[in-house]
Amino acid sequence: MTYQITGRTGLCCLLGSPVAHSISPMIHNEAFRLLGLDYVYLCFDTADADLGTAVRALKELHVCGFNVTMPHKEHVVAFLDELTPAARMIGAVNTVKYENGRLIGHNTDGIGYMRAVREAGYRPEDGAMTLLGAGGAASAIAIQAALDGVPVLHIVNRRGRSWAHAEELAGRINAGTSCRADVTDLADAQAVAACVGGSALLTNATSVGMAPHDDAVPLADSSLLRPELLVSDIIYNPRQTRLLREAAGRGCRTVNGLPMLLYQGAEAFRIWTGQEMPVEEIRRPLSL
Repeated sequence: MTYQITGRTGLCCLLGSPVAHSISPMIHNEAFRLLGLDYVYLCFDTADADLGTAVRALKELHVCGFNVTMPHKEHVVAFLDELTPAARMIGAVNTVKYENGRLIGHNTDGIGYMRAVREAGYRPEDGAMTLLGAGGAASAIAIQAALDGVPVLHIVNRRGRSWAHAEELAGRINAGTSCRADVTDLADAQAVAACVGGSALLTNATSVGMAPHDDAVPLADSSLLRPELLVSDIIYNPRQTRLLREAAGRGCRTVNGLPMLLYQGAEAFRIWTGQEMPVEEIRRPLSL
């Protein structure tokens, strides 16, 4: 198939800042090409002050849908007509579909993450999960994990501006699911050790270790990384963070942020087009 822009080409896009590094255009445009769909995916670097204007413009243009990345995942909610139950519980949106004149907010981050760790061998019934961070992506992961049946979730966070959010997140999980969630101070080494020691899955959902700060690590004590622990990091640049290098060195299975990126995109693709993304065909040429 020769890919061409036509007078009927549908638009999907990404709003955020910065977005120049995003590989979402490669993923979605390749999927459109493979399936012969007349869509194109673009990125728009959007300042926070311009978010409402951009969303209203996309609605007026009847776009197929769009993704939302940092720093807009929570702020975009105010400009949408409806949220799915999961997105409402998370309080953040990363995928929006235009449908019958309305903008419907979804959150596919947690779905993509849980698919990635299942692929790496983790099952919710395997046991507890320790989650580092309580931001937008962490919230989506925490709630989807709880909805998928993770029995115990330890949210480890620094005391500071986001501490109250972490406590509120745990409260929402305890009130709305069968999962038992708690919050632990990252500075409390003994408590953190107890959380990680009792978990089957450790997840870094913070930006600590992201390029260009590759040498930073979110967990100070690498001795907590025992071989039977699956260690995951939502960061994909670099592909192997210091946390994952240390975990692999101690015999742990590891998974980086690329599978989550691919699978959250696949869910967005399904929401927009009604078709399944050919993920195996995309994974190979993009080295995902």
